[in-house]
Amino acid sequence: MDTHFISSLQETLKKALNLLEELPTNLYNDNSIGPFYSSVGGHIRHILDFYTSVFNGLDSNSIDLTDRERDCHIEIDINYAKSKIRRVLDDLEEFTTYKLDARYELIDDLGQGTVNIPTNLYAILVQANSHTIHHYAIISHLLYAYDIVIKDQTFGYNPTTPVKKVLVNR
Repeated sequence: MDTHFISSLQETLKKALNLLEELPTNLYNDNSIGPFYSSVGGHIRHILDFYTSVFNGLDSNSIDLTDRERDCHIEIDINYAKSKIRRVLDDLEEFTTYKLDARYELIDDLGQGTVNIPTNLYAILVQANSHTIHHYAIISHLLYAYDIVIKDQTFGYNPTTPVKKVLVNR
């Protein structure tokens, strides 16, 4: 079990929990910002869907990213979303019984129908982490439209992204 690897995933997810602790509840499910009219809650739900798909496929060694729960309650209830994030953090804590380098089949749709890809949990969880950071970047754009500055300056940035210092007059 690679505890450093798992703790890295948890630290990324904790950023969402920290954000939701500070975010005004009325902005959590507001989807009035174009061009996509998505909400912070919609992105949080989508992130958690990915992890739920992983957890659902652990025992069968087949993780189907096209078969997502899409628990819409996460999109509209910030407290429920926080409880679901905590659950994923706890589930990752219990990951000691799974071999991260064991063979898994990943099922996904890349745009031309489903594909089955041989892989392992390391690769799938790295994808989940990158996917999470990508959605954090979108959340950052949404919050920028509300004139909200996220305190965590690493929110939405992949650790390998060069940091560009920019002065913003707002």
